[in-house]
Amino acid sequence: MKISPTIAEYHTGDYSGHRVLVTGASGVLGSGVAHALMSAGAAVTVLQRSPSGISGVREIQGSITDPNTVAAAVSGIDSVIHIAAKVSVSGPLAEYEQVNVEGTRLLLNAAQDAGVQRWVHISSPSVAHSGSSIIGADAQPADPATARGHYAATKAAGELLALAADSPAFRVLVLRPHLMWGPGDTQLTERIIDRAKQNRLPLLDGGTALVDTLFSINAVEAIVAGLDAVDRVHGEALVLTNGQPRPIGEMIRRIAVAGGAQEPTLNLPSGLAKAAGSLIEIFWDAEQRGDEPPITRFLAEQMSTAHWFDQRRTQEVLRWRPRISLAEGFELTRQYYNP
Repeated sequence: MKISPTIAEYHTGDYSGHRVLVTGASGVLGSGVAHALMSAGAAVTVLQRSPSGISGVREIQGSITDPNTVAAAVSGIDSVIHIAAKVSVSGPLAEYEQVNVEGTRLLLNAAQDAGVQRWVHISSPSVAHSGSSIIGADAQPADPATARGHYAATKAAGELLALAADSPAFRVLVLRPHLMWGPGDTQLTERIIDRAKQNRLPLLDGGTALVDTLFSINAVEAIVAGLDAVDRVHGEALVLTNGQPRPIGEMIRRIAVAGGAQEPTLNLPSGLAKAAGSLIEIFWDAEQRGDEPPITRFLAEQMSTAHWFDQRRTQEVLRWRPRISLAEGFELTRQYYNP
């Protein structure tokens, strides 16, 4: 039997009496947040396109771009944790704008009309990443004009919408989990494992760039802590990490091995990868392919530049510390994929 994060493994405060909407609960992060809140006593509503598989929640299936679905989801809610997004590295800009910008706008307006008091907005550090290294920085302002790729640009625009709505009566706190990984995660963890097994996972410049990451259990506990924090501090963005920067090659190798793959041995110069990524993006867009390209310029930049963050403000505001170390996270991941 696989070992995965369960309700009992989440350490949170008491959220009895809270009525919380969690969007995007079919993913590992959203489902984890919903489970943690229920175990802490909250009444949880979830909204996502496919069944969440979570028992005990009020479930609404549909899109955040549909007004009737959104109105039903926020009815009777006092807090929203907005995780749902279009997450990919390819595809038309309009698809990202529809969900990450217009869907966020619709949900924000409906939440305010319904009397929601708290909004915890899940964003990404990529909203403030222009392609150069980030070394020990705080959360910088989101900038759709300089963010790299459709996902980052539209997440930046959505974050700005949320922050613009902040007020004493509608308190907004933005949290940016950075490179979240862990058991069951399909966005990063299983892509690394699958590509390593197929010997299609190159390291760039030897994988020496120093990066922060975030184990999934820590991400869930930090986001739940945001519901308390938003009553004390709001109108700002915080980056979430484990606070344990490591060379990206080390992280990739250890995740791959934890998932039962061999250590990646391919190595490419970052300049070549960036150039190839730019050309591949043009081809993928022209062909309107539905799958994801093997490399994009954004991915090449992420794999070859340092990006790690000062966590003092984050931990002060949230009154939170990452509980699971990287070493413990690798072991939990190994147990999940190799029981």
